[in-house]
Amino acid sequence: MDRTVGSCSVTRERILDTAIGLFSTKGYAGATTREIARQAGVAEVTLFRHFASKEKLFEAVISHYSALPGLKSLLPKALELPYEEALNRMADLLLDTLIQLKDWIRIMHAEVLHSPDKLMGIFHSFLDEIFDFFASYFRELQKRGELRDFDPEMAARVFHSMFYCFFNMEELLGRKHHRATDRNKAVKEFVTLFIHGILARPWSFADGNV
Repeated sequence: MDRTVGSCSVTRERILDTAIGLFSTKGYAGATTREIARQAGVAEVTLFRHFASKEKLFEAVISHYSALPGLKSLLPKALELPYEEALNRMADLLLDTLIQLKDWIRIMHAEVLHSPDKLMGIFHSFLDEIFDFFASYFRELQKRGELRDFDPEMAARVFHSMFYCFFNMEELLGRKHHRATDRNKAVKEFVTLFIHGILARPWSFADGNV
């Protein structure tokens, strides 16, 4: 490998890692390229060699940290596991992924209203990947006759929403510092509620007025 190419790649990664932290805490307007360069240990002119403008740097940060390789690779393994165990593992991986992307998600929440045309597409593509992952899992089990007939996309949204809400409360809003919830217990309980609901016996339309 060309050492110059390798060095450039490392420098670019360092700038991106620094930029996502500062954009997350200070916002797009508050984070300056001078401060990003200083904290990344490079000259500002070096930053601009890699990214032509602050806007281009911001776009690179948003694109760079939006990938979900871990979730995609789990699907074949999940299909070989018992249903409840698979959902527990997928929920754990989803939470790990969201925590890993916490700064990126915080940026999206803060900046999406300021740059809707630029960021909405990226953010919704990110969500679509997650929904597609869970929907594919439910759809495959339906084909096998292991799950009843329901809308896999809606089920994917419900499952994602439970854990995204937990992540949002614990990590972004800091509830874990006020009254922490045991994550393992939460995952198991949420999965149990998703599978079995809360009634003591199966519900049917005959039980109530519709």
